[in-house]
Amino acid sequence: MHLMQEKGENTAAKVASLVEPILQEMGFELIDVEFLHSQGRWILRLTVDREGGITVDDCAKVSRELGDLLDVKDPIRQRYFFEVSSPGLDRPLKREKDLLRALGKKIKVRMKTPIQGRRNYFGLLTDFSDGTLYMEMEQGEAALPWAQVQKANLVYEFNN
Repeated sequence: MHLMQEKGENTAAKVASLVEPILQEMGFELIDVEFLHSQGRWILRLTVDREGGITVDDCAKVSRELGDLLDVKDPIRQRYFFEVSSPGLDRPLKREKDLLRALGKKIKVRMKTPIQGRRNYFGLLTDFSDGTLYMEMEQGEAALPWAQVQKANLVYEFNN
């Protein structure tokens, strides 16, 4: 086993045993803990969920609570970045902040009524401003009014 991978797994297990009871008290479930080295830096990433799903505000709350706990208990001696995330691959995009987080990512959109002769769109979300989604697709660009969107989701791409 690679030394960095082993270090990450050991640290992840130590962090999991420390944070899991706190998460349970807060009403969250710990899905995964990763401590990985990426692009020259260490990242501690917690994936959490709860009944009915998890919001961005939930992630922030967990981050604050556990960030303070990790600072006090200090289970990781080196500098690292701390992230809390949800488990969804195809998260629904329902609010403006969801769209802003999805900029530069592939999305799937279904319109309430046809726009430019179609209801379904798939492509890269390039911008969201003034109530309009701007997408880049194989067939060209589209400007879609957010008020007319029936459903929008992130699209997870599997790499072979």
